Amino acid sequence: MVKETNEVHGAEVTILTSATMTVAPALPMQEHRLPLSNLDLLLPPIDVGVFFCYLQPAPTAAALKEALAKVLVTYYPLAGEVVANADGEPEVLCSGRGVDFTEASADDAELRELRLGMVDEGVEKLVPAKKAGVICVQVTKFKCGGAVVGCTFDHRVCDAYSFNMFLVAWAAAARGGSAALAPSFRRSLVAPRDPSPRTHSTDALIDRLFSPLSSAPPPPPSSVTATAVNRIYHISAADVKELQARAGPTRTKLEAFTAHLWQLSSRAASERQSLCCMGMVVDGRGRMFPDGAMETYFGNVLTITYGVIGSGDLRRRMALADVADDVHRWVREAATGEHFRGLVDWVEALRPKPAAARAYLGGTGGAEATACIVSSGMGFPVSEANFGTGVPAFASYHFPWPAGAAYVMPMPSARADGGWVVYVHASPELVKVMEEKHSIFKALDNSYVFG
Repeated sequence: MVKETNEVHGAEVTILTSATMTVAPALPMQEHRLPLSNLDLLLPPIDVGVFFCYLQPAPTAAALKEALAKVLVTYYPLAGEVVANADGEPEVLCSGRGVDFTEASADDAELRELRLGMVDEGVEKLVPAKKAGVICVQVTKFKCGGAVVGCTFDHRVCDAYSFNMFLVAWAAAARGGSAALAPSFRRSLVAPRDPSPRTHSTDALIDRLFSPLSSAPPPPPSSVTATAVNRIYHISAADVKELQARAGPTRTKLEAFTAHLWQLSSRAASERQSLCCMGMVVDGRGRMFPDGAMETYFGNVLTITYGVIGSGDLRRRMALADVADDVHRWVREAATGEHFRGLVDWVEALRPKPAAARAYLGGTGGAEATACIVSSGMGFPVSEANFGTGVPAFASYHFPWPAGAAYVMPMPSARADGGWVVYVHASPELVKVMEEKHSIFKALDNSYVFG
């Protein structure tokens, strides 16, 4: 048994971790290699976590392992491992090695005692650190009978959309059913065109948004990486609606939220940071194939677009509606099928040289800019994460990533009342601004989480 401790309400909560076992697919498979797509290759080797909190009765480790073995038959790449090909590029060895599964317990603590909003105190030891394979799982039982199910996955293999598909299928298997649709691993859907009909306008946009790593500007000096603060907040449905109204009737909720966060970032900027870069992750499935051909595609289909505005302009002169107009403009120019197909071609011409999104580095502002990325988690399947004992009382992503930019991910609240839960990884300066009086970002106290 391994002991770990978390600080909860000033007291230590001991988490006892038993030996980790490996859950293999229920059926044997022929070992083979699955190449990553050109869009997968744009992702750095980073891991993303998710976790679900269940009050009593909670799903048992035995039931979760049995269902996991079943669902890994169709989601077989998740039972493999990432290896390098002859060119040094990552790909998935579909070997059936299985998924590392850890059972843990917090026998001296109630689930309701966890300070989930204070991520580094209440969540860190509940979401496993992946040591091998593509994903790993940890189930932590509490003395109240509740449990937390935490998962971590390799972002190079799949995006949140794809992993959500897996979570829904896993939960369905635990309830004795199956997912409506099987995942698709058809790399032909994101294959480069031959010959590549790259247009000048497409090239200009891609060259602004992405850069070969050897020619990318050095990371801006930032306190985010070394002193980053991880928080989870909630935003009421009324505040989301009011924010959208202020941004303008034709702006989406996410555009309004991003514009508001952009303004807050400017207030947190230091004197040397004269520019503010705000980025947004855009999914390309419906853009590349409006007919739904990529609805079940498993992999990354993402681009990261951004805008840069002077910190002073954002603080003093720009109304939220004006900022939202700017967000809408640069999101719209990247949210096209032509952009995604051009991006696939661009990576192909670059291979095996890696590339990175410029938004991580402050965009064209470089060292003079703050950097913040917004990724929508509004497709997070909270209501479908029922492993046979009911829906979770709370759920969130967990992404304390190592990059220098702040990262913010809103998702629907488990309360299903139209409110949001927002995961934040940011500098102390930005977090301080977000927590000011009358802010829409509310502390995640236990009365909100568990009622």
